[in-house]
Amino acid sequence: IALSNLVNNLKSVTSRKLRQEFSDHLNSFYWKDVLWNGSYFVASCGGITISTRRQYIENQNKPNSDKP
Repeated sequence: IALSNLVNNLKSVTSRKLRQEFSDHLNSFYWKDVLWNGSYFVASCGGITISTRRQYIENQNKPNSDKP
C-alpha cells in the first residue's frame, strides 16, 4: 500500500470515529467540514532503539529545561 493512501485512510477513519463519538464536544468549537488538513509528515528513524524513539515521542509536549 502506498504511504499516502495509508495516511489518507487513517485520517478518514479517525475523523469519522471522532466525529461519531465526540460530536457534541467537537461541534462546540470546530465548525469546518474536515477534521484533518491535507498534509502529513513522514520520516525514517532507523539506527535507534525503540525505547529511545518512545522517549523522544513522549517528551514532545514537555519543555526542554536546557534551553533558556
